[in-house]
Amino acid sequence: MLECRDGHRMLLAPTTRTAEYIAGVYHFDEVRTGPVRVHRNGRVWDIAAGPLVLCFRVGRRRALGLALRAVPRPLARQPLWAAVADVPARLMAGVRTRGSSRPGYRQWYAATDLWPIIAADVSFDEADLGPLTPVVPPVRFGFGSAPATPALVRVLSTVERTGA
Repeated sequence: MLECRDGHRMLLAPTTRTAEYIAGVYHFDEVRTGPVRVHRNGRVWDIAAGPLVLCFRVGRRRALGLALRAVPRPLARQPLWAAVADVPARLMAGVRTRGSSRPGYRQWYAATDLWPIIAADVSFDEADLGPLTPVVPPVRFGFGSAPATPALVRVLSTVERTGA
């Protein structure tokens, strides 16, 4: 998922099936399918998804990352945990842990780890996107966003169908 500076929201998915499911839950202006490649070598991540190519380096976990990592996965999957975690999450602009996007779906998230991104080279359609900057305004895919400071966040996402 990516959002351009002009607000255009795009999904880059590896298969049609994946694209249909994700676009059925979240709102996008454009959906593209094609190969998605992720390679990690220690603290360096290389990702290619259609026109998006990025290489970034993460720093050491800070206190919040260590605290998130300590939450047991069975607990993190529970809607009650998302409700409790939503209170401190709202202290970060645009960050939510529960809500809905399209009618008929209820969702909750649990961040289970967080590393600061300390360096990145990113291009889209072969154009360099420049240096790291805060994520302002928050992206608009569903009910929540990303932290304003560039970060790699491991998220456990649960989507529940509530209607027919």
